[in-house]
Amino acid sequence: MGKQPISILAVDDCEDFLDALSHMLEQEGYEVAKAADGVEALALFQTQPFDLMLLDVNMPRLNGLELLKCIKPRHGDCEVIVLSAVDEVKIAVECMKHGAYYYVTKPYSSSELLYLIERALERKKLLFLNKVFKAELSRRALSSHIISRNRGFLEMLDLAERSAPSDSTILIEGASGTGKELVANFIHANSSRKTQSFMALNCSSIPETLIESELFGHEKGAFTDATSTEQGLVEMADGGTLFLDEIGEMSLTVQPKVLRFLQTGEFRRVGSNKNLKADVRIVSATNKDLRQEAVARRFREDLLFRLNVITLQLPSLRERKDDIPLLVNHFLRQHAGAKEPKRLDERALEVLMKYDWPGNVRELENVMERAVILSQDDVIYFDDLALPLKSRPAHDLSSKVANAGIQAGSPVSMTEMQRAHVAGVLRAVSGNKEVAAKILGMSVKTLYSKMQAYNLGEVH
Repeated sequence: MGKQPISILAVDDCEDFLDALSHMLEQEGYEVAKAADGVEALALFQTQPFDLMLLDVNMPRLNGLELLKCIKPRHGDCEVIVLSAVDEVKIAVECMKHGAYYYVTKPYSSSELLYLIERALERKKLLFLNKVFKAELSRRALSSHIISRNRGFLEMLDLAERSAPSDSTILIEGASGTGKELVANFIHANSSRKTQSFMALNCSSIPETLIESELFGHEKGAFTDATSTEQGLVEMADGGTLFLDEIGEMSLTVQPKVLRFLQTGEFRRVGSNKNLKADVRIVSATNKDLRQEAVARRFREDLLFRLNVITLQLPSLRERKDDIPLLVNHFLRQHAGAKEPKRLDERALEVLMKYDWPGNVRELENVMERAVILSQDDVIYFDDLALPLKSRPAHDLSSKVANAGIQAGSPVSMTEMQRAHVAGVLRAVSGNKEVAAKILGMSVKTLYSKMQAYNLGEVH
């Protein structure tokens, strides 16, 4: 499927003028529809969208300005050029005020009109690209590099690279935080669509009542908050790639509409009965077993077959621990800003290597970002790592002080002194916070705040 031809609606009550105008535009390769007045034009807008409207002012039943006021709020992405024999500044100002791109007085040359049409369509394209860029900026910025030396991950990446040039659907399976969106970006960057849009939708973050509108767009008045006609991600991704993250969370009411789009390339905006088309490559991702979800009738089996022409399985971080040193160095550089990156203490790296990483690469990045911000030295010790207490060796509650055995006057910071004292009291009373709070001379609420600030977790 290629891109749709540019569609123009010409509206004028002079039949001869309308025929001549339509012929000229068709000679230039535009798809042209004609309307003899504003009422006919309104009816045509109910059946199809238009990229641009050429509009006369003085017409019977519904004049050009009245039509403009009706059309622009509902079809804001349709550019309008007013063609009028009335050379009156007041009317021109009113037309521009209500959304017309340009006001041209008759007679005019064909070259002048074609130039204005080209400029209006360029403006429409820029407005569309602005929507795309805003959508891109709303996504979390992703690194342009995938970092790994793990054999299983590299084999998966090789399959992704070989699959990228095709238009086949790809299903990426993996636990949360394994980098599914990063791989989807990699697929798009290695595809023939790489110069077109990459749009992403997290199906778990959009309410069920709104996800159809996010995907396919909506008409004005389709629901309570639909104050204008809006394009969906499918239209915005036309010619490019649409990434559906956590597709296992998509409701059963929306799944048939996604299936129909995959089968035909056709869709309808919410509140419309007009079929539109888009050429989009679908890449989806899930942290669920969709085969089991299909058996349990929580996911359509026919949609699953359409989505997983090619399946990529992302390993968890605990399955690729040989990548941890590489990822750590990357995150230290990434979060250093303009400063020299901090270094990681050997024992801190040892703890990172032993930890199970239930949150995968995302959790590792968060731990390293926090450590870069809060560590006081150029070296990050494992005391600076926000990990559960049980992941730390018992003899290593502090990388600088053993078993909280700090004496007054020890060459350590006041924060370390306080942390060690609080931890020591908690251990002495077997983690009883009420008793510990009394000994420390503070409320239980304050003690909880200290434990959180010092990253103590549960001390027994």
